[in-house]
Amino acid sequence: LFTVTVFLSTLTPKFYFALTVTSSFISGLIFVFEWWHFRKYGTSFIEQVSVSHLRPLIGGVESSPAAPAAFSAGESESSRQNMPECKVWRNPLNLFRGAEYSRYMWVTGKEPLTYYDMNLSAQDHQNFFTCDTDALRPSDTVMQKAWRERNPQARIKAAYQALELNNDCATAYVLLAEEEATTIVDAERYFKQALKAGEMIYRKSQNCHSQSPQHEAQLRRDTNVLVYVKRRLAMCARKLGRIREAVKMMRDLMKEFPLLSMLNIHENLLEALLELQAYADVQAVLAKYDDISLPKSAAICYTAALLKARAVSERFSPETASKRGLSTAEINAVEAIHRAVEFNPHVPKYLLEMKSLVLPPEHILKRGDSEAVAYAFFHLQHWKRIEGALNLLHCTWEGTFRMIPYPLEKGHLFYPYPSCTETADRELLPTFHEVSVYPQKELPFFIHFTAGLCSFSAMLALLTHQFPELMVIFAKAVSIVCVQGALDSSPFGFILENFEILLLSSLWHWLTAV
Repeated sequence: LFTVTVFLSTLTPKFYFALTVTSSFISGLIFVFEWWHFRKYGTSFIEQVSVSHLRPLIGGVESSPAAPAAFSAGESESSRQNMPECKVWRNPLNLFRGAEYSRYMWVTGKEPLTYYDMNLSAQDHQNFFTCDTDALRPSDTVMQKAWRERNPQARIKAAYQALELNNDCATAYVLLAEEEATTIVDAERYFKQALKAGEMIYRKSQNCHSQSPQHEAQLRRDTNVLVYVKRRLAMCARKLGRIREAVKMMRDLMKEFPLLSMLNIHENLLEALLELQAYADVQAVLAKYDDISLPKSAAICYTAALLKARAVSERFSPETASKRGLSTAEINAVEAIHRAVEFNPHVPKYLLEMKSLVLPPEHILKRGDSEAVAYAFFHLQHWKRIEGALNLLHCTWEGTFRMIPYPLEKGHLFYPYPSCTETADRELLPTFHEVSVYPQKELPFFIHFTAGLCSFSAMLALLTHQFPELMVIFAKAVSIVCVQGALDSSPFGFILENFEILLLSSLWHWLTAV
């Protein structure tokens, strides 16, 4: 204790000032880094390191119970359990890489697609457009390698090589339409060539599909190619303003291949019918696909809400409604909006233009921010077209959250909101887009702790600068009490008994010196 006392007596006010300033600076840097990490990744860096590195050392086991998927409350338990919590779906209205995504990158210099999203698309193309019999046709062998290429120019070069081997290679035209065509007109021209070649190959596969399992796999592949090409041709017609033609092509495609409902072609049809303002036809499509046994989507839920809002939005006034109460039609519209918001709570901010939009990704996560971006990108114009619809949404959408105070634990009309959407959306959406998070996370403990430590250290530095002698006496008193308490058998009791005496004697010494 005598040695410690002598050492402390040699420390000057400058040492204590430098110590507190350094402590404040370091804790401030940690606070800024923690804040940046939380804003970018949604987690505390210190907590993440603690969980991943320290917990295994002390024998902790991380538990991650799976949350239910986004199905309506009436669906069977077995179907719900078979669905992964955060299954990523292909965006039914995904844009063209060459004619739309690439043009955006040329203009802004920003990459609109993430590597994760493009990698998922590469896997989709391999599943849709390849099969075990590709080795029998040289052009298909080349295209099988092309879909695995990461470099776009290498893929385009491989497509031309496949066409040199076989001028009727449908998948080569598909790749050129998606990636080389710089306009929708060029893409449509390539897809028409792909359609001609695809129909011819499809008819051949139909005639011999029962001969062997290999021929059946080839028929499935050729069917996938044909459906993909017809769908993209319909989307080209929609983008070029030939909307009625696009609607007819989509309806014919759904009749010809009714078992391919998992491709969600009805969402393309809904958007085109809304553009035609054929609301009766939209309602007919919803009656078929807004079924309790089918997975929901933002397009279905919000389109249903839009139709009900259309009946009352033009005459709706919050002041009038608060005086006389809501009519039956208004109650139905509000309930439909609440249902849609519960399914995907991210959409209203984009429809109300409270958040800026980016190009939608090629894959979306249902109930996630990626789905909200994709829906609002194509459907915002339809909400604006109906007078008062956005006003009704603005007045009522936040009321949804009063019915689901704990959305991760219990839902109202749907199963609880999945907890994994933020992580998946950050992989799907570009880095320059601020991902919407629901429910809003509280700031982690270590952000509060580092902010408090930085403030406390800064306050001590300021006091040391203003009252150096008093702070030195105070620091020595605290240090002596702590050291002597550590040597005592009951350190906390000793500190409580002697801290006041030592501090008062030190203050008296300082006052007499003054």
